[in-house]
Amino acid sequence: MKMENMSTLCYIEKDGSYLMLHRVVKKQDVNKDKWIGVGGHFEEGESPEECLLREVREETGYTLTSFRFRGLVTFVSGGGETEYMSLFTADAFTGEPAACDEGVLEWVPIERVWGLNLWEGDKIFFRLIDEDRPFFSLKLVYDGRGGLAGAALDGKPMELFDILNEDGTKTGVVRERGVAHREGSLHATSHIWIVREKETAAEPCGGETDGKKRPSFEVLLQKRSMEKDSYPGCYDISSAGHVAAGDGHLETALRELAEELGIEADAEDLEPVGICTGYEEETFRGKPFRDAERAQVYVYRRPVDIEKLKLQKEELDEVVWADYEECLRLVREKSPLTCIREEEFLMLGKYLGYCADPAFML
Repeated sequence: MKMENMSTLCYIEKDGSYLMLHRVVKKQDVNKDKWIGVGGHFEEGESPEECLLREVREETGYTLTSFRFRGLVTFVSGGGETEYMSLFTADAFTGEPAACDEGVLEWVPIERVWGLNLWEGDKIFFRLIDEDRPFFSLKLVYDGRGGLAGAALDGKPMELFDILNEDGTKTGVVRERGVAHREGSLHATSHIWIVREKETAAEPCGGETDGKKRPSFEVLLQKRSMEKDSYPGCYDISSAGHVAAGDGHLETALRELAEELGIEADAEDLEPVGICTGYEEETFRGKPFRDAERAQVYVYRRPVDIEKLKLQKEELDEVVWADYEECLRLVREKSPLTCIREEEFLMLGKYLGYCADPAFML
């Protein structure tokens, strides 16, 4: 293994701030203008800890007295080169600060670090450190233009999203799911509502007496698994999923129906209802969750026997049929039983014909 393919990186913490290095000195620097921790490449015969101590002392003037090995990060560049980085945090040191020939050192409050010019991959391991994740192995693949092309945590692929402008166009940034939800980055989703018309039609809207009866529908709701990272145990859209980087809404909708419910649908089975954009900010299991979605909403009307569905247990615990109007009442009351967005549910209702009388939707 070449020493230039092995390195260390350390985030030193003091009084709620990290010591960050702004790489603005060298013109030919792969990290030019980025903010990173401190560290560097191994010298012959060094262990990760020996390299860490030497690099920190050389770059900052500090001698670490308390540090923790957090993980191994494998970088694959667009040119196919691979680097292995030992990632550390430290919370105690001695010595006096020294000037750094790699850039400018600055103590930055931890929450402000997220607003700096960071590599997208760095945000992933920064998130894992913040969440006090046990020792991890993280693989990051870049596309050769500075963009994130792939990521895997402990050997398992991580979800990557295209980050969107408000009009739905792509910004060019690809971001990991957990980071996108932490930062509240706008991303694409596909929502599929499975509906069936009830055998008995409802009474006319608003007490009308023209003899016309409005439609009456049931919607299929899924109960989210208690293991989900957001809204565990809540009743939600029939099927939904994030649009992976590079994918489209329709292929995502068809995939989610197959994976979550075992429904093998065709493109013509899905009726596009419209686009619904929403933002939610919550905290789950002590972690901030900021969800900014631009969802393409679909309706699926083909017959569904819930007893024959193949449920994806990692995602949902059960499915139930629910009367649209009763469900709307729960949504409007902000019932903790459901996490359905009112704006989207009203869009669905209008599409289904609920109802000619606008007052019904108020």
